[in-house]
Amino acid sequence: MIKIKIVLALLGALLAGTVSAQIYIPPVFGKDSLDTRSDELSRLYIPPKRIMWVSHDSLVQNKEVLLLSGNGQPELGKRNMCSMYTCGRDTASILLDYGRELHGGLKLVLGAARPWGTQLVRIRFGESVSEACSEHDGGRRRKGYSTNDHAMRDITMKVPSDGQIEIGNTGFRFVRIDLLGSDAVIHLKEAPAVMRYRNIPYLGSFRCSDPRLNDIWMTGAYTVHLNMQEYLWDGIKRDRVVWLGDMHPEVSTIMAVFGYNEVVDKSINLACEQFPLPQWLNGMSAYSMWYLIIQYEWYMHNGNLDYLRKHRGYITGLIDRIDGCVDEEGNENLAKSRFLDWPSTPNEAGVEAGYRALLGWALDDGAKLCDLLDEKGHAAKCNAIAGRLKKQIKQPNRLKQAAALMAVAGLMEPERACDEIISVGGARDFSTFYGYYMLQALAKAGEYQQALDIIRQYWGGMLDLGATTFWEDFNLDWSRNAARLDDFVPEGKDDIHGDFGDYCYPGFRHSFCHGWASGPTPWMTRHVLGIEVLDAGCKTIRVNPHLGDLEWAEGTYPTPLGVIYVKHVKKDDGNVVSTVKAPDGIKVVSK
Repeated sequence: MIKIKIVLALLGALLAGTVSAQIYIPPVFGKDSLDTRSDELSRLYIPPKRIMWVSHDSLVQNKEVLLLSGNGQPELGKRNMCSMYTCGRDTASILLDYGRELHGGLKLVLGAARPWGTQLVRIRFGESVSEACSEHDGGRRRKGYSTNDHAMRDITMKVPSDGQIEIGNTGFRFVRIDLLGSDAVIHLKEAPAVMRYRNIPYLGSFRCSDPRLNDIWMTGAYTVHLNMQEYLWDGIKRDRVVWLGDMHPEVSTIMAVFGYNEVVDKSINLACEQFPLPQWLNGMSAYSMWYLIIQYEWYMHNGNLDYLRKHRGYITGLIDRIDGCVDEEGNENLAKSRFLDWPSTPNEAGVEAGYRALLGWALDDGAKLCDLLDEKGHAAKCNAIAGRLKKQIKQPNRLKQAAALMAVAGLMEPERACDEIISVGGARDFSTFYGYYMLQALAKAGEYQQALDIIRQYWGGMLDLGATTFWEDFNLDWSRNAARLDDFVPEGKDDIHGDFGDYCYPGFRHSFCHGWASGPTPWMTRHVLGIEVLDAGCKTIRVNPHLGDLEWAEGTYPTPLGVIYVKHVKKDDGNVVSTVKAPDGIKVVSK
């Protein structure tokens, strides 16, 4: 039933096209006193897929009814309902699994309570079984404890008798319900999750002869889809805000899966409003560099010069800001704090090399943006700053993040970067955010097979632990003795959620749905399907597949002119035969 609803919702989005629904406001409201924005997101009611646990069978009876699809309507009495009882100190508790990570809340449809009236319950949302059963630490961020940072996930509240109520707005897969008080009874008719999501079709697709890679591609796509709320967030549980650096892998995924979506424009605009020049975006100089890179790649996909022109002042002003921070000898003082990603921070020398490479990459894209805007003086300024920076090329100090950026920016031969640093130990020291750029460096070095193997091992390692979305942080070493997130942790096993996470995300504060981890999705579209945009607006596309050990691969890619379809089949002699179907107006070239 849920699959049918999702298909109908996506079909409705396709049929609706770009037509906006009329908003009708009851005439009793004055326009000046009402926020007339409508909710641009859709809602699905999803019943639990399984009952994970109850405190005692005698205290939670007829629980299986909660697995059924309902109608959302309370009924008088207690017929065909799950009954929960407290008896003295014995509390009725139930743990529900909704099958995969969701964004939204919980709806409870209730029958009569005893004593009749409101009853007190505790609701705990969790991205893992352990988090749903954890205690709240009051914000002290201790390992093994949960937090209510950015979204309430541990809530004590009253629920009605013979009524319904909706609770929560967070990222979760599991919900634990505890009936509080003494000698109390509630009857639950339904307990669906309320999934709040952007109702858009998956125009891009990927399928190949390896089901594991198919799962990884779709998991990355779904991770970003959940984060496409009113704005493009980094995580649906935490932080739920716009971070420009995090946005780069997310925007890459959006281009590969959804094509153009207004959430990108809105989020870039919001960030610039929140951090006007001369501030750095998000207060981080590296994230202002990502702004230039995102703007150029977003333009190349959509070809929207009018949007770029609206950002002319910010683009040129940012370049002026950078220019004043780099002297003639290539010394730069953009900011005291250097940030690539959290796992790289202890390697200060490596971070410095990577930071300068990121700046060089951004300046290269900045020059292209200025050429498009007919800002020849600022284009020349970008090239001059980059030239000064190259007077001092730092060494990556065996940091994979730095070597990857240097390879992408042309400051280090990709073959050397991979042979000496990125390929060493395979997936060891990969990170969820910068793993995308490590994969890009491997592609530049022609190491497509190794990249596929690392995707299977590293991102597949999260799937092996029960992930249905990709995480903020992951280290393969964590998995050696870890239990899956979708089960209770046995004695002697590590808790993959509660026991791990460093820097700003220890324990359950760690986000298990983080858009910056979606890199394999656009990477496989770009390098396995081989789809590369050569001209703005996707008017010229190169198709150059790299199958590695795959027997075949096929998929679609959304463009402003329509959807491209490609299929590649490897013959017995190793040659690949490709089929490409492109809309009118798109020129397709090979190699």
